Amino acid sequence: MSPLTKKNEVLLLASGDLRLSANQQCWPAQKEMEEALGAAVKDHGYRLVRAHPYNPTEKHGFIASQKQGMEVFATIDRRAPLIVAEAVWQYSHHVLHGLMTHEGPILTVANWSGTWPGLVGMLNLNGSLTKAGVKYSTLWSEDFQDAVFRRKLKRWLETGRVTHPTSHVTKYGNVKMPAAPRRLGSQLAKQLLQEKAIMGVFDEGCMGMFNAIIPDHLLNPTGVFKERLSQSALFYETHRVKDHEAETVRNWMEKKGMTFHTGRKHASELTDRQIRTQCKMYIAAVRIADDFGCDTIGIQYQQGLKDLLPASDLVEGMLNNKSRPPVKSRDGSTTLYKDEPLPHFNEVDECAGLDGLMTYRIHRAMGEPPENTLHDLRWGDYDRTGTVEDYVWVFLISGSAPPAHFIGGWKGASSERQPPMYFPNGGGTLKGISKPGEIVWSRIFVEGGKLKMDLGRAKVVKLPKGETQRRWDATTPQWPIMHAVTYGVSRDQMMARHKSNHIQVAYATTAAKADQAMLAKAAMAEALGLEVAVCGTRANGRGWS
Repeated sequence: MSPLTKKNEVLLLASGDLRLSANQQCWPAQKEMEEALGAAVKDHGYRLVRAHPYNPTEKHGFIASQKQGMEVFATIDRRAPLIVAEAVWQYSHHVLHGLMTHEGPILTVANWSGTWPGLVGMLNLNGSLTKAGVKYSTLWSEDFQDAVFRRKLKRWLETGRVTHPTSHVTKYGNVKMPAAPRRLGSQLAKQLLQEKAIMGVFDEGCMGMFNAIIPDHLLNPTGVFKERLSQSALFYETHRVKDHEAETVRNWMEKKGMTFHTGRKHASELTDRQIRTQCKMYIAAVRIADDFGCDTIGIQYQQGLKDLLPASDLVEGMLNNKSRPPVKSRDGSTTLYKDEPLPHFNEVDECAGLDGLMTYRIHRAMGEPPENTLHDLRWGDYDRTGTVEDYVWVFLISGSAPPAHFIGGWKGASSERQPPMYFPNGGGTLKGISKPGEIVWSRIFVEGGKLKMDLGRAKVVKLPKGETQRRWDATTPQWPIMHAVTYGVSRDQMMARHKSNHIQVAYATTAAKADQAMLAKAAMAEALGLEVAVCGTRANGRGWS
């Protein structure tokens, strides 16, 4: 029998990475957060008790596997109040099983920091809990001293529940929908349902992201069907590609102005051999997609593939760009997916895959830029230089960002080695600073056994070079960055509502075109059976109803 928790005791869990190197490097940040959180809990007359000890052999205190998580949950009081505290990226399936059967109140908490990052880990866990139908509350704070956090923490400790206002959300039925975007969205939905589409999935469930898997019985009614592919097939096909074919891909990028930051040390630098293999993987991915008639593909790229190949991030960014190195069929007779992106969803996030396919078709039909990508909703802060008065989000992702989104396009793109603690075989990123402009953001998620979509409008702003570097240094400087200002959605409103670590973005040529594209996508989603909500306002501050 599990021991009962004492009065005014609150259990703490810390879900971590599967990779020992990541858990060890990130542990000091987690330890610091737990101490600050414990002090806040103590100030309200409660005591925070770790449900699993620090491991002196492995030198961290994270739950590092699903099996370990099961062992922890088997020993704790199922009715105890429970806080899952995250200062790092975490694998949700390490703890999801136990949270699904836990009978006490659950609170997810993250530190407001972009470094490892706990915000992204918590949002993934929140999205996974939402999909699983688990009741939970959530909080976030920069230092766990601010009045709002303290007040809401006290409420949760006393009642087991805390909520956040979401007045920025407008249900689809209340949205004033002009005829043109409604008609376009309905037509594209009808076409998708009639002709259907194939989503190529190179192994499901990247990094335990339960929220990133769409069950077939929810996906198929949208007209999209999975082709379940294997990363082993991608590995095999990559090694069938000739060296001269790979060199042609790299030469194409360099002629367009792409910069590769290379060295000779495989363990810590981006090498020519790593880049050559990535270029082979790009060709292989396009050929396999063509073999199966895929309309969109996603590569898991983390566990398993990272031990065999360099990271796929450079591949993903190329795939999502309309202007990209041409790929010939194996016999050289045909250019595959000629002059078009092959929409790719990073970390095989199927919600982003469906969203990306819809976005691509909407924007292409409107004559708007078809390139789109997901980003991590990584972090945010005010511009320290005062150039931009609004709150500026950091949207950041390792892969999938197309050069068409960058200032200068290919000339503004560069490639740096992925961090060794995540990718032992290296591989270059596709790095750049997103250009100023109007964007549509969106997210598909699963809740209550239904597919849902949230959409909104935002702008990308240009920040001074030093401020951009500060944000890169506070997150991951090797990755592409987008400085985003959401219209009519505050920081806390976004955190309260968003059900994922990922957010989909696409540019439009004007604010009016972005409004139309967003409304058309909302209409398309509604016609496909998704439950739709529009978040925030237009660029001018007007609502949607």
